[in-house]
Amino acid sequence: MRAVVQRVSEASVSVDGKVTGAIANGFCVLVGVGQQDAETDARWLADKVCELRIFEDEQGKMNRSLIEVKGALLAISQFTLFGDARQGRRPAFIDAAPPAIAKPLYDRFCSICRNRGVDVQEGVFRATMQVRIVNEGPVTLLLDSKKVF
Repeated sequence: MRAVVQRVSEASVSVDGKVTGAIANGFCVLVGVGQQDAETDARWLADKVCELRIFEDEQGKMNRSLIEVKGALLAISQFTLFGDARQGRRPAFIDAAPPAIAKPLYDRFCSICRNRGVDVQEGVFRATMQVRIVNEGPVTLLLDSKKVF
């Protein structure tokens, strides 16, 4: 699984003009599921996101996790994180998992984060969404459960 993690002071997602999720302080996480992903990938990614220490402590160092600051998480499913644009001008998405595999793993990621005590808001799987964020810092990290980057 792959994720783009953005530290935000606020974020929201809308579908057809209706807000489906909104948070204040926390993370906006774009989540992609690959063909080879399984439950272990969802757990690894959820644990990494919940424990990632990129919030400032009293000394101004990035040393506090989402759980420690009681931040929220806005999760957005995004198969395009598995787009391959190395050749030509149109990306190929053959490494992205089909919806029957991707949806349960995306849901599992969200569930694990909730079970860790994080307030998780979500977009709508497979919908065209409008995501609004205020990236704080800015701080943006790329994560991959297979550790390819």
